[in-house]
Amino acid sequence: MTERKSAADHDEAPSDEDDAKPGADISFPYDRMTVEQFRSRFPRARWSDARKAWFVPGRTASRRIGRWLAEIEAEADAHADAKGRDAFVFDPIDSPYLELGKAGFRIRTPYSKTVVDELREVPFSRWHGDLRIWHVPFRSYEELRRRWSDIEAAARRNEPEERRRRAEERKGTEQDIRSKLRSAERKRHRYPLRSDDLPPIGRPVVIAYGIVVFTEISGELVDPDVVVDVYPGITEDHVWGYWRPPTFEELVRTWPAKMLPIQNAEWWLPTIEELRPARRTARSREARKYAKTP
Repeated sequence: MTERKSAADHDEAPSDEDDAKPGADISFPYDRMTVEQFRSRFPRARWSDARKAWFVPGRTASRRIGRWLAEIEAEADAHADAKGRDAFVFDPIDSPYLELGKAGFRIRTPYSKTVVDELREVPFSRWHGDLRIWHVPFRSYEELRRRWSDIEAAARRNEPEERRRRAEERKGTEQDIRSKLRSAERKRHRYPLRSDDLPPIGRPVVIAYGIVVFTEISGELVDPDVVVDVYPGITEDHVWGYWRPPTFEELVRTWPAKMLPIQNAEWWLPTIEELRPARRTARSREARKYAKTP
């Protein structure tokens, strides 16, 4: 943070004199009320024009400054929470998926990737695994309100009854047949690759299924007539590659690509936007696996 106030408005202290004294520096964006609070708390503090910071003398100055900053932050959070709660009272969200708690909002919905992605974008939101709910503090109400229509719509789409209804409607349709074919094909953990553009073995890359690690390029030619419904555009020049999900450690070690993939690429190196959700998924998957281990 940088103090924006001019030296004429402060008691200036020579920088060489401060260098010889025990103490600590602090700088923050200028605000008259904050400066008044600071001067009241630290009456011996002096502004150093050379340092562009306040100098607080004393061997415990750093610790005292830390406590004061924590108090200021807590006051700001309390004010923001009060403002957010007032906004909720004035323009409330009426939804079966949202409950009002003492410190904020409790959100419980059927699982939906859209819901998860939207709530992760709300500042200070967090997931409580034991309670199976999202907690959003009052201070984040405006952003939650802005995203709520998408959150609620996704939650309603993923209600068990709604999912069963859509499944019944799809039964026997061409869409249903293609979906079952894609699901069966994905379980084989194989993927068609152009023989002249093969991905690296053992390194996370992105394909249509997401981020995977190829373990083997078999050299077996793909029969386009058999899998054309699952992989449109496949030719006789494609071979089968076999993959597995990446581990959390592999994803953490992967350096993100700086360039976007070329158009119509069959595989590419992951960007940071692709790595972040994949890391969260891998971490959750490994945590569940660890929890089941006796």
